[in-house]
Amino acid sequence: MKILLTTDLYTTETNGVVTSVKNLTGSLIARGHEVKILTLAEGIHSYQMDNVYYIRSLPLGKVYPDVRMPTSYRHRLIHQLVEWRPDVIHSQCEFFSFQFAHYIARETGAPIVHTYHTLYEQYVAYVLPMKGLGEKAVGTLSRLRLKEVKHIIAPTKKVEDTLREYGIQTPISVIPSGIRLEQHLDHMTDEDRAQRRQALGIRPDRRVLVNVGRLGYEKNFDEILRYFAQTVSKEENYHILVVGDGPAREDLQKQAQELGIGDKVAFTGMVPPNQVHQYYQLGDVFVSASTSETQGLTYVEAAANGLPLLCRRDPCLKDVVIPGENGYMFTNAEEFRQGLDDIFADEGWLGRASHHSRTVAARFGKEAFGAAVEKVYKTVCQTSMQEEWA
Repeated sequence: MKILLTTDLYTTETNGVVTSVKNLTGSLIARGHEVKILTLAEGIHSYQMDNVYYIRSLPLGKVYPDVRMPTSYRHRLIHQLVEWRPDVIHSQCEFFSFQFAHYIARETGAPIVHTYHTLYEQYVAYVLPMKGLGEKAVGTLSRLRLKEVKHIIAPTKKVEDTLREYGIQTPISVIPSGIRLEQHLDHMTDEDRAQRRQALGIRPDRRVLVNVGRLGYEKNFDEILRYFAQTVSKEENYHILVVGDGPAREDLQKQAQELGIGDKVAFTGMVPPNQVHQYYQLGDVFVSASTSETQGLTYVEAAANGLPLLCRRDPCLKDVVIPGENGYMFTNAEEFRQGLDDIFADEGWLGRASHHSRTVAARFGKEAFGAAVEKVYKTVCQTSMQEEWA
Protein backbone atom coordinates (compact mmCIF):
# COMPACT_ATOMS: atom_id res chain seq x y z
CA MET A 1 0.00 0.00 0.00
CA LYS A 2 0.97 3.64 -0.46
CA ILE A 3 0.55 5.28 2.95
CA LEU A 4 0.89 9.00 3.69
CA LEU A 5 1.35 10.10 7.30
CA THR A 6 0.72 13.77 8.12
CA THR A 7 1.92 15.35 11.36
CA ASP A 8 2.60 18.82 12.75
CA LEU A 9 5.58 17.44 14.69
CA TYR A 10 8.33 15.17 13.48
CA THR A 11 11.75 16.40 14.59
CA THR A 12 11.05 16.83 18.33
CA GLU A 13 12.53 13.64 19.76
CA THR A 14 10.81 13.81 23.17
CA ASN A 15 7.26 14.16 21.89
CA GLY A 16 4.90 11.18 22.12
CA VAL A 17 3.30 11.88 18.73
CA VAL A 18 6.71 11.91 17.07
CA THR A 19 7.67 8.65 18.77
CA SER A 20 4.43 7.06 17.59
CA VAL A 21 4.88 8.26 13.99
CA LYS A 22 8.46 7.04 13.74
CA ASN A 23 7.69 3.65 15.24
CA LEU A 24 4.66 3.23 12.98
CA THR A 25 6.70 4.21 9.92
CA GLY A 26 9.39 1.65 10.66
CA SER A 27 6.85 -1.10 11.29
CA LEU A 28 4.86 -0.37 8.12
CA ILE A 29 7.98 -0.31 5.94
CA ALA A 30 9.07 -3.61 7.48
CA ARG A 31 5.67 -5.00 6.48
CA GLY A 32 6.33 -4.08 2.84
CA HIS A 33 4.41 -0.80 2.51
CA GLU A 34 5.57 2.42 0.86
CA VAL A 35 5.36 5.21 3.44
CA LYS A 36 5.80 8.95 3.05
CA ILE A 37 5.55 11.62 5.74
CA LEU A 38 4.29 15.17 5.31
CA THR A 39 5.24 17.55 8.10
CA LEU A 40 6.38 21.10 8.90
CA ALA A 41 9.92 22.36 8.39
CA GLU A 42 11.75 24.15 11.19
CA GLY A 43 12.28 27.17 8.97
CA ILE A 44 10.96 29.14 6.04
CA HIS A 45 12.19 26.76 3.34
CA SER A 46 10.38 23.65 2.11
CA TYR A 47 12.38 20.57 1.16
CA GLN A 48 12.29 16.80 0.80
CA MET A 49 14.65 14.41 2.60
CA ASP A 50 14.23 10.75 1.68
CA ASN A 51 10.57 9.87 2.37
CA VAL A 52 9.85 12.99 4.47
CA TYR A 53 8.35 16.16 2.95
CA TYR A 54 8.92 19.33 4.98
CA ILE A 55 6.71 22.39 4.34
CA ARG A 56 7.98 25.83 5.32
CA SER A 57 6.54 27.25 8.53
CA LEU A 58 6.72 29.88 11.25
CA PRO A 59 7.06 29.23 15.00
CA LEU A 60 4.13 29.49 17.40
CA GLY A 61 6.15 28.82 20.55
CA LYS A 62 4.01 31.03 22.73
CA VAL A 63 1.00 28.81 22.01
CA TYR A 64 2.75 25.49 22.59
CA PRO A 65 6.48 24.60 22.47
CA ASP A 66 7.74 23.28 19.11
CA VAL A 67 4.43 24.01 17.33
CA ARG A 68 4.74 25.78 13.97
CA MET A 69 2.30 27.14 11.39
CA PRO A 70 2.76 26.46 7.66
CA THR A 71 3.05 29.42 5.32
CA SER A 72 1.69 27.48 2.35
CA TYR A 73 -0.92 24.78 1.73
CA ARG A 74 -0.37 24.53 -2.03
CA HIS A 75 3.38 23.98 -2.28
CA ARG A 76 4.82 21.92 -5.18
CA LEU A 77 5.83 19.18 -2.72
CA ILE A 78 2.19 18.74 -1.76
CA HIS A 79 1.29 18.46 -5.44
CA GLN A 80 3.96 15.76 -5.79
CA LEU A 81 2.17 13.77 -3.09
CA VAL A 82 -1.13 14.27 -4.89
CA GLU A 83 0.47 12.85 -8.05
CA TRP A 84 1.88 9.94 -5.99
CA ARG A 85 -1.75 9.10 -5.12
CA PRO A 86 -1.65 7.44 -1.69
CA ASP A 87 -4.04 4.60 -0.97
CA VAL A 88 -4.70 5.92 2.53
CA ILE A 89 -3.81 9.04 4.51
CA HIS A 90 -3.16 8.74 8.24
CA SER A 91 -3.28 12.11 10.01
CA GLN A 92 -1.68 12.44 13.44
CA CYS A 93 -2.57 16.01 14.45
CA GLU A 94 -5.84 17.95 14.35
CA PHE A 95 -4.37 21.31 13.44
CA PHE A 96 -2.16 22.49 10.59
CA SER A 97 -1.06 19.26 8.92
CA PHE A 98 -4.66 18.05 9.01
CA GLN A 99 -5.32 20.64 6.29
CA PHE A 100 -2.72 18.87 4.15
CA ALA A 101 -4.47 15.55 4.72
CA HIS A 102 -7.86 17.02 3.88
CA TYR A 103 -6.63 18.65 0.67
CA ILE A 104 -4.78 15.56 -0.59
CA ALA A 105 -7.76 13.34 0.26
CA ARG A 106 -10.08 15.61 -1.72
CA GLU A 107 -7.74 15.60 -4.71
CA THR A 108 -7.04 11.85 -4.73
CA GLY A 109 -10.08 10.23 -3.12
CA ALA A 110 -7.85 8.54 -0.53
CA PRO A 111 -9.65 7.89 2.80
CA ILE A 112 -8.36 9.54 5.98
CA VAL A 113 -7.58 7.59 9.13
CA HIS A 114 -6.87 9.79 12.15
CA THR A 115 -5.13 9.07 15.45
CA TYR A 116 -6.46 11.23 18.29
CA HIS A 117 -3.33 11.57 20.42
CA THR A 118 -4.19 14.46 22.75
CA LEU A 119 -7.04 15.26 25.14
CA TYR A 120 -7.19 19.03 25.07
CA GLU A 121 -9.34 19.91 28.09
CA GLN A 122 -6.37 20.58 30.35
CA TYR A 123 -4.68 22.73 27.69
CA VAL A 124 -7.69 24.96 26.97
CA ALA A 125 -8.08 25.45 30.73
CA TYR A 126 -5.18 27.91 30.44
CA VAL A 127 -7.26 29.98 28.01
CA LEU A 128 -10.83 29.30 29.17
CA PRO A 129 -11.01 29.36 33.00
CA MET A 130 -14.43 27.66 33.12
CA LYS A 131 -13.84 23.89 32.84
CA GLY A 132 -17.27 23.12 31.37
CA LEU A 133 -16.87 25.77 28.70
CA GLY A 134 -13.47 24.37 27.71
CA GLU A 135 -14.78 20.81 27.44
CA LYS A 136 -17.74 21.94 25.33
CA ALA A 137 -15.47 23.92 23.00
CA VAL A 138 -13.10 20.95 22.56
CA GLY A 139 -16.01 18.61 21.86
CA THR A 140 -17.54 20.91 19.26
CA LEU A 141 -14.24 21.55 17.49
CA SER A 142 -13.34 17.85 17.49
CA ARG A 143 -16.67 16.90 15.90
CA LEU A 144 -16.27 19.52 13.20
CA ARG A 145 -12.65 18.67 12.53
CA LEU A 146 -13.12 14.93 12.22
CA LYS A 147 -16.43 14.79 10.37
CA GLU A 148 -14.81 13.63 7.11
CA VAL A 149 -12.45 11.11 8.72
CA LYS A 150 -13.34 7.49 7.83
CA HIS A 151 -11.82 5.85 10.93
CA ILE A 152 -10.31 7.05 14.21
CA ILE A 153 -7.55 5.32 16.17
CA ALA A 154 -7.59 5.92 19.93
CA PRO A 155 -4.48 4.97 21.95
CA THR A 156 -6.65 3.92 24.92
CA LYS A 157 -10.26 3.22 25.90
CA LYS A 158 -10.09 6.52 27.81
CA VAL A 159 -9.73 8.40 24.53
CA GLU A 160 -12.48 6.39 22.84
CA ASP A 161 -14.89 7.14 25.70
CA THR A 162 -14.04 10.85 25.53
CA LEU A 163 -14.67 11.01 21.79
CA ARG A 164 -18.03 9.28 22.21
CA GLU A 165 -18.90 11.83 24.89
CA TYR A 166 -18.14 14.52 22.30
CA GLY A 167 -20.82 12.95 20.11
CA ILE A 168 -18.44 11.53 17.49
CA GLN A 169 -20.01 8.54 15.70
CA THR A 170 -17.10 7.63 13.41
CA PRO A 171 -15.78 4.05 13.80
CA ILE A 172 -13.03 3.93 16.45
CA SER A 173 -10.35 1.30 17.04
CA VAL A 174 -8.38 1.28 20.29
CA ILE A 175 -4.74 0.61 19.36
CA PRO A 176 -1.97 1.43 21.88
CA SER A 177 0.97 3.25 20.29
CA GLY A 178 4.01 1.02 20.01
CA ILE A 179 7.47 1.64 21.39
CA ARG A 180 10.92 0.44 20.37
CA LEU A 181 11.61 -2.10 23.06
CA GLU A 182 15.17 -2.83 21.91
CA GLN A 183 16.95 0.08 23.62
CA HIS A 184 15.11 -0.53 26.88
CA LEU A 185 16.53 -4.05 27.02
CA ASP A 186 20.06 -2.62 27.15
CA HIS A 187 20.94 -2.50 30.85
CA MET A 188 23.78 -0.49 32.36
CA THR A 189 26.17 -2.05 34.87
CA ASP A 190 25.80 -1.48 38.61
CA GLU A 191 29.09 0.46 38.57
CA ASP A 192 27.91 2.78 35.78
CA ARG A 193 24.59 3.28 37.56
CA ALA A 194 26.34 4.25 40.80
CA GLN A 195 28.65 6.68 39.00
CA ARG A 196 25.80 8.38 37.17
CA ARG A 197 23.80 8.74 40.38
CA GLN A 198 26.81 10.23 42.13
CA ALA A 199 27.29 12.75 39.30
CA LEU A 200 23.70 13.90 39.90
CA GLY A 201 24.30 14.35 43.63
CA ILE A 202 22.35 11.24 44.63
CA ARG A 203 23.86 9.24 47.50
CA PRO A 204 24.34 5.47 47.01
CA ASP A 205 21.83 4.56 49.73
CA ARG A 206 18.97 6.55 48.18
CA ARG A 207 15.77 5.05 46.82
CA VAL A 208 15.13 7.06 43.67
CA LEU A 209 11.70 8.11 42.41
CA VAL A 210 12.18 8.94 38.72
CA ASN A 211 9.97 10.82 36.28
CA VAL A 212 10.82 11.17 32.58
CA GLY A 213 9.06 13.48 30.16
CA ARG A 214 8.13 17.00 29.18
CA LEU A 215 7.71 19.33 32.15
CA GLY A 216 4.44 21.00 31.23
CA TYR A 217 1.99 22.35 33.79
CA GLU A 218 -0.64 19.89 32.58
CA LYS A 219 1.64 17.03 33.73
CA ASN A 220 0.78 17.96 37.33
CA PHE A 221 4.24 17.12 38.70
CA ASP A 222 3.87 19.76 41.41
CA GLU A 223 1.52 17.25 43.08
CA ILE A 224 4.36 14.72 43.39
CA LEU A 225 6.54 17.34 45.05
CA ARG A 226 3.77 18.31 47.50
CA TYR A 227 2.93 14.73 48.43
CA PHE A 228 6.61 13.90 48.83
CA ALA A 229 7.17 16.89 51.11
CA GLN A 230 4.06 16.05 53.17
CA THR A 231 4.77 12.36 53.70
CA VAL A 232 8.54 11.78 53.48
CA SER A 233 10.66 12.89 56.42
CA LYS A 234 14.09 14.46 55.97
CA GLU A 235 15.72 11.42 57.55
CA GLU A 236 14.32 8.93 55.02
CA ASN A 237 16.60 7.86 52.19
CA TYR A 238 14.40 8.90 49.26
CA HIS A 239 15.34 11.11 46.32
CA ILE A 240 13.41 12.40 43.28
CA LEU A 241 15.03 12.45 39.83
CA VAL A 242 13.26 14.63 37.24
CA VAL A 243 14.39 13.95 33.66
CA GLY A 244 13.33 16.35 30.93
CA ASP A 245 12.58 20.00 30.35
CA GLY A 246 9.60 22.24 29.67
CA PRO A 247 7.82 25.45 30.65
CA ALA A 248 7.11 24.30 34.23
CA ARG A 249 10.71 23.40 35.11
CA GLU A 250 11.67 26.72 36.71
CA ASP A 251 8.52 26.81 38.86
CA LEU A 252 9.03 23.18 39.91
CA GLN A 253 12.61 23.88 40.97
CA LYS A 254 11.41 26.88 42.96
CA GLN A 255 8.62 24.83 44.54
CA ALA A 256 11.07 22.12 45.63
CA GLN A 257 13.13 24.74 47.45
CA GLU A 258 10.08 26.33 49.08
CA LEU A 259 8.88 22.91 50.28
CA GLY A 260 12.25 22.27 51.88
CA ILE A 261 13.10 19.28 49.69
CA GLY A 262 15.51 20.96 47.28
CA ASP A 263 18.36 18.72 48.45
CA LYS A 264 16.23 15.64 47.67
CA VAL A 265 15.26 16.59 44.10
CA ALA A 266 17.56 16.51 41.06
CA PHE A 267 16.62 18.06 37.69
CA THR A 268 18.63 16.81 34.71
CA GLY A 269 17.14 18.99 31.98
CA MET A 270 16.89 17.56 28.46
CA VAL A 271 18.88 14.37 27.85
CA PRO A 272 19.94 12.71 24.55
CA PRO A 273 17.14 10.46 23.23
CA ASN A 274 19.50 7.50 22.88
CA GLN A 275 20.28 7.73 26.61
CA VAL A 276 16.73 8.03 27.95
CA HIS A 277 16.58 4.36 28.92
CA GLN A 278 19.65 4.82 31.10
CA TYR A 279 17.91 7.56 33.08
CA TYR A 280 14.93 5.30 33.71
CA GLN A 281 17.40 2.77 35.08
CA LEU A 282 18.78 5.31 37.54
CA GLY A 283 15.42 5.12 39.31
CA ASP A 284 13.96 2.49 41.62
CA VAL A 285 10.32 3.41 40.93
CA PHE A 286 8.63 5.51 38.25
CA VAL A 287 6.26 8.23 39.53
CA SER A 288 3.70 10.40 37.74
CA ALA A 289 0.70 12.53 38.70
CA SER A 290 -0.38 13.41 35.16
CA THR A 291 -4.04 13.08 34.17
CA SER A 292 -3.54 14.60 30.70
CA GLU A 293 -2.18 11.47 29.04
CA THR A 294 -4.02 9.63 26.30
CA GLN A 295 -1.72 6.67 26.72
CA GLY A 296 1.47 7.80 28.42
CA LEU A 297 4.31 6.12 26.56
CA THR A 298 6.65 7.02 29.42
CA TYR A 299 4.74 4.59 31.65
CA VAL A 300 5.33 1.81 29.14
CA GLU A 301 8.98 2.78 28.70
CA ALA A 302 9.46 2.75 32.47
CA ALA A 303 7.86 -0.70 32.63
CA ALA A 304 10.14 -1.89 29.80
CA ASN A 305 13.09 -0.92 31.99
CA GLY A 306 11.72 -3.09 34.79
CA LEU A 307 10.51 -0.32 37.09
CA PRO A 308 7.49 -0.60 39.38
CA LEU A 309 5.02 2.26 38.79
CA LEU A 310 3.49 4.67 41.30
CA CYS A 311 1.03 6.85 39.40
CA ARG A 312 -2.04 8.99 39.87
CA ARG A 313 -5.17 6.96 39.17
CA ASP A 314 -6.26 7.45 35.56
CA PRO A 315 -8.22 5.38 33.00
CA CYS A 316 -5.27 5.37 30.58
CA LEU A 317 -3.33 3.19 33.04
CA LYS A 318 -5.67 0.23 32.66
CA ASP A 319 -3.57 -2.83 31.78
CA VAL A 320 -0.34 -0.83 32.38
CA VAL A 321 -0.36 -0.46 36.17
CA ILE A 322 -1.64 -3.67 37.77
CA PRO A 323 -2.13 -2.75 41.46
CA GLY A 324 -0.19 -5.06 43.75
CA GLU A 325 1.61 -6.73 40.84
CA ASN A 326 3.78 -4.07 39.19
CA GLY A 327 2.81 -0.92 41.09
CA TYR A 328 0.11 1.15 42.73
CA MET A 329 -2.13 4.13 41.98
CA PHE A 330 -3.01 7.06 44.21
CA THR A 331 -5.46 9.96 44.41
CA ASN A 332 -4.11 11.73 47.52
CA ALA A 333 -1.02 12.12 49.69
CA GLU A 334 -1.93 9.22 51.99
CA GLU A 335 -2.32 6.79 49.08
CA PHE A 336 0.92 8.06 47.57
CA ARG A 337 2.76 7.29 50.80
CA GLN A 338 1.08 3.92 51.21
CA GLY A 339 2.07 2.97 47.67
CA LEU A 340 5.66 3.97 48.39
CA ASP A 341 5.70 1.86 51.56
CA ASP A 342 4.17 -1.15 49.80
CA ILE A 343 6.66 -1.00 46.94
CA PHE A 344 9.71 -1.04 49.17
CA ALA A 345 8.37 -3.32 51.90
CA ASP A 346 9.57 -6.53 50.27
CA GLU A 347 12.67 -7.07 48.11
CA GLY A 348 11.08 -10.23 46.72
CA TRP A 349 8.04 -8.25 45.57
CA LEU A 350 10.33 -5.74 43.82
CA GLY A 351 11.88 -8.53 41.77
CA ARG A 352 8.50 -9.92 40.80
CA ALA A 353 7.17 -6.43 39.99
CA SER A 354 10.16 -5.77 37.73
CA HIS A 355 9.46 -8.96 35.78
CA HIS A 356 5.74 -8.15 35.58
CA SER A 357 6.45 -4.63 34.29
CA ARG A 358 8.59 -6.01 31.48
CA THR A 359 5.84 -8.49 30.60
CA VAL A 360 3.31 -5.63 30.41
CA ALA A 361 5.62 -3.54 28.22
CA ALA A 362 6.18 -6.41 25.78
CA ARG A 363 2.57 -6.05 24.62
CA PHE A 364 3.35 -2.56 23.33
CA GLY A 365 6.04 -3.47 20.81
CA LYS A 366 6.03 -1.56 17.51
CA GLU A 367 5.48 -4.75 15.48
CA ALA A 368 2.08 -5.41 17.06
CA PHE A 369 1.27 -1.72 16.67
CA GLY A 370 2.02 -1.77 12.94
CA ALA A 371 0.01 -4.94 12.35
CA ALA A 372 -3.07 -3.51 14.10
CA VAL A 373 -2.91 -0.21 12.19
CA GLU A 374 -2.40 -2.06 8.88
CA LYS A 375 -5.62 -3.96 9.56
CA VAL A 376 -7.49 -0.65 9.96
CA TYR A 377 -6.07 0.63 6.66
CA LYS A 378 -7.23 -2.47 4.78
CA THR A 379 -10.71 -2.23 6.27
CA VAL A 380 -11.03 1.47 5.43
CA CYS A 381 -9.76 1.02 1.87
CA GLN A 382 -12.15 -1.89 1.28
CA THR A 383 -15.06 0.13 2.63
CA SER A 384 -14.15 3.11 0.43
CA MET A 385 -14.06 0.91 -2.67
CA GLN A 386 -17.47 -0.55 -1.83
CA GLU A 387 -18.87 2.96 -1.42
CA GLU A 388 -17.51 3.93 -4.84
CA TRP A 389 -19.14 0.91 -6.49
CA ALA A 390 -22.48 1.38 -4.74
